Amino acid sequence: MIKKVQLPLQTLNLIIGFMVWVIISSLMPYISEDISIPSGQLAIVTAIPVVLGSILRIPLGYYANILGARVIFMASFILLLFPVYFISEATTMTHLIIGGLFLGIGGAVFSVGVTSLPKYYAKEKHGLVNGIYGIGNIGTAITTFSAPIVADRFGWPVAVKIYLILLLVFIVLNFFLGDRREPKVKTPIIDQIKGVARNEKLWLFSLFYFITFGSFVAFTVYLPNFLVSNFDLEKVDAGMRTAGFIAAATFFRPVGGWLADKFQPLFLLIGTFSIYTVAAIVLAFLPSMGLYTAGCLAIAVSAGIGNGVIFKLVPLYFNKQAGIANGIVSMMGGLGGFFPPIMLSLIYSATGQYAIGFMLLSQVALASLVLVVWLYYQDRLALTAEVFNSTGQGIMVTDVSGRIKSVNPAFTKLTGFSEEEVLGKQPSILKSGRQSKDFYRGMWAEIRAKGMWQGEIWNKRKNGQEYLQWLNISAVKDETGEDVRYVGTFSDISGK
Repeated sequence: MIKKVQLPLQTLNLIIGFMVWVIISSLMPYISEDISIPSGQLAIVTAIPVVLGSILRIPLGYYANILGARVIFMASFILLLFPVYFISEATTMTHLIIGGLFLGIGGAVFSVGVTSLPKYYAKEKHGLVNGIYGIGNIGTAITTFSAPIVADRFGWPVAVKIYLILLLVFIVLNFFLGDRREPKVKTPIIDQIKGVARNEKLWLFSLFYFITFGSFVAFTVYLPNFLVSNFDLEKVDAGMRTAGFIAAATFFRPVGGWLADKFQPLFLLIGTFSIYTVAAIVLAFLPSMGLYTAGCLAIAVSAGIGNGVIFKLVPLYFNKQAGIANGIVSMMGGLGGFFPPIMLSLIYSATGQYAIGFMLLSQVALASLVLVVWLYYQDRLALTAEVFNSTGQGIMVTDVSGRIKSVNPAFTKLTGFSEEEVLGKQPSILKSGRQSKDFYRGMWAEIRAKGMWQGEIWNKRKNGQEYLQWLNISAVKDETGEDVRYVGTFSDISGK
């Protein structure tokens, strides 16, 4: 029973964490009426919670494996009680910065669930499971939508204090319903970091999540004030539109995870970054509200699907180091939400518009598209190499003049010749002398006429031992139909 509860419980935990995480940005239009904040520093104040919320994802992901999700969620919510209360009593910008920094714990809990939940499900369901857990992003939408309504009626300090009650409730729920027997992984953190740091895929996934989740956080943080200042919307209306953006991105996250379970995840990322590139270009021209809404919704859908796909890929490639890999990738995503608001503010201060910022997003998305395509073909090459090296039949590849270009490990096992000993040489190095010249003329005549030949042939090992093999030679042709190389596969049939 306890195990079945973990997915809904941890998803609700993430909702609460994210609700707390964006308190300041959601209530900034109200807070700024009571606390003087220079316009140039507004983005910094709203982005501060993202810093700790990003950096802490590495240790929280690691300790989720060591101590279990139950302990980490409880400890995180207990710690969050202090900054939430502190912010509700804030009277200066410094108070907001200090409280906001520790408020980041709410965003850091993301890496706990993506590390813990895959332990309870088969690998082919990890995309969907992490996608469902990612619905916790809706917590930002709930706060963005509801907090301004409460603040309108009771004031923003009361709206903040309500979160103290929610945190206390979930501390109790985790105490009773959290899994005390969750499987633990106690590999030292240094060993885990060494195991993943040199893997280029980790940093590519980090870049992709930097963009997809980072843009989600950035739009969540920046849209309320952006819509008010640029389209003269009412504060509640801006909050509702931002909540719609968050809801769309959140809904499509499990859809992305489910699609990644069914289809090639890298193909889905290619589609994601293609849409990003086009949508960001549209936003760069600061269009009418209708086109701006369409561009934002396209970003929301792409962000949601991309987020779901990436957390299918992480446990797929880093099963044994899931805690630290999830922490690093999710940290980079969080930092992706910190830098864009600051960059947009600096660009706006320098140029008086946001167009350059959105164009930068489109260019980064385009670069990511190129990298995903490259990664896809690298995976294809790696798969081909794996098949080539693991097959039990000997394989020899030659150019059109007959010089050996490549052999596999089975070739060495069957013939006794290492790859270094045969590269650049003719296959005649294997001849036993039993076949006549007419035999070879007929063999090559058939290859040129039909593109292949197969049959029995006597060859010789490095030690001089003759053996009978079944040989298949195929011609590889280019687009014009010309032979460009020959591939021979063979097996020892002496003992049949």
